[in-house]
Amino acid sequence: GLMQMPNGQMIQPQIVLLREGTDTSQGKGQLISNINACMAVVDSIRTTLGPRGLDKLVHDSRGVTTISNDGATIMKLLDIVHPAAKSLVDIARSQDSEVGDGTTTVVILAGEFLRECKPFVEDGVHPQNIIKSFRQAAQLAIKRVKELAVSIEGKDAMEKSELLKKCAMTTLSSKLVGGEKEFFATMCVDAVMSLDQDLLDPRMIGIKKVMGGGMRDSFLVDGVAFKKTFSYAGFEQQPKYFDNPKVLALNLELELKSERDNAEVRLSDPAKYQEIVDAEWNIIYDKLDKCVACGAQIILSRLAIGDLATQYFADRGLFCAGRVTEEDLGRVTKATGARIQTTVNNVTPDQLGTCEVFEEKQVGNERFNIFRGCPASKTCTMVLRGGAEQFIEEAARSLNDAIEIVRRAVKNAAIVPGGGAIDMELSRYLREYARGVAGKGQLFINSFAKALEIIPRQLCDNSGFDATDVLNMLRQKHALPSGEGANFGVDVNSGGILDTYEAFIWEPSLVKINAIGAACEAVCLILSIDETVRNPRSEGADGQPIHAPGRGGRGGRGGRGGRGRGMRR
Repeated sequence: GLMQMPNGQMIQPQIVLLREGTDTSQGKGQLISNINACMAVVDSIRTTLGPRGLDKLVHDSRGVTTISNDGATIMKLLDIVHPAAKSLVDIARSQDSEVGDGTTTVVILAGEFLRECKPFVEDGVHPQNIIKSFRQAAQLAIKRVKELAVSIEGKDAMEKSELLKKCAMTTLSSKLVGGEKEFFATMCVDAVMSLDQDLLDPRMIGIKKVMGGGMRDSFLVDGVAFKKTFSYAGFEQQPKYFDNPKVLALNLELELKSERDNAEVRLSDPAKYQEIVDAEWNIIYDKLDKCVACGAQIILSRLAIGDLATQYFADRGLFCAGRVTEEDLGRVTKATGARIQTTVNNVTPDQLGTCEVFEEKQVGNERFNIFRGCPASKTCTMVLRGGAEQFIEEAARSLNDAIEIVRRAVKNAAIVPGGGAIDMELSRYLREYARGVAGKGQLFINSFAKALEIIPRQLCDNSGFDATDVLNMLRQKHALPSGEGANFGVDVNSGGILDTYEAFIWEPSLVKINAIGAACEAVCLILSIDETVRNPRSEGADGQPIHAPGRGGRGGRGGRGGRGRGMRR
């Protein structure tokens, strides 16, 4: 069974374990190819970092175009199929859901850590050694961020909202709406401040987009605003303005119901037919009377309010809106204190809500129903204006980031200087620490430290400055023994360096802590993979995986073409 090689040496033939066509790549080659795949993903997102970052236009298979600067959005839209590179998408998402901002940062950091590991892997270092040192370095870095963070607790409200505004401005400066960051930062802080301060539920901030106007025409409603719903005849006769109205929120339809399950009614006397028809009308009139009787002036329902009802309310000087979306109705109830009723029988006054002013207003070419000055108001609505649909979409995404950041800063009120200052400081700290580490770990921690410099370097590259010069100036500042240079970062406007803490370029420390932690985890995950096995048989003809339920895949090909039983054709 032995074969003879041309050079006379005897070898054993290769043993085939897996079915033919299964592609396996193992060991070092696999690791390097995974690292390269991740680096390719990072390169596509790298230029979006910072105030001078550029945007990406993603055009997907359905022909939907999205212009975005938000790391998580871009990562989601890039349809990444490489199994190892998908973990980068995951960390961008987790950063987005956990902190809201810093999604580009986290991907770039992970990519840079991998880039720094690559030479070690090529030289044959065992990945576990690198992982161990990286984990240690990440813990140290996070500990150091916590030490450097400046708390903004215990300041009075005025001061605090100024500080929050600074944080929101840092976030917004890298987005499309950066030109109006003052205006939008104030809006975000006001929005978050109007929420329930214990829960800070971001879903209670409604963001409505209306085409037309400039972005300066955007405004914040301390209460609820929603687009006028589809209305039937008679809505024009309804009053459009109320002071201190009572609001009734319903979850039932106020219209004639057609018989659904083609019911059959046998009549001996044609005159009886009228009674049956009348019965329907009586039911609906009864409902409408009860609505009016309970004293409500504004009636909102999640289901349809028909033309009969609309007319009926209009005659009595009431306002009604049917088919209000669930989230809008939810916000109305939160704001006005109304409770959603599923029946109109015995509605008591305490189930009605109220607000100071209700009006219907024209915004652009849309009519909006606006509830203002709500007593229990723990909700607000931003109405965004802008020239193009893409633009408004991107503005909404940017504001979402800013709102998340303000929320986090309210909750754990600690900030660090932005603009790459904190990254340089961590880099310096880890370099010093590495000198005291015996063994190979020293090299790895050093390379981790070097990788952290990517943030200021990328900021320079994106702004078109000489990164090497700027980084050398930063290193010199951060190396000062007195520690006075610890807050120096990149000045993207002049191409020099400046004290970012003094210049109010701040970000919540949570952003950095999460970014370093997540990036390190992703890198450790990718480093610990040394083999990918793809089995072609487990996929259908079109490359879609087949999950055969039941006892499918037992016999050779699972009976019918690998589908197994019980699979719908």
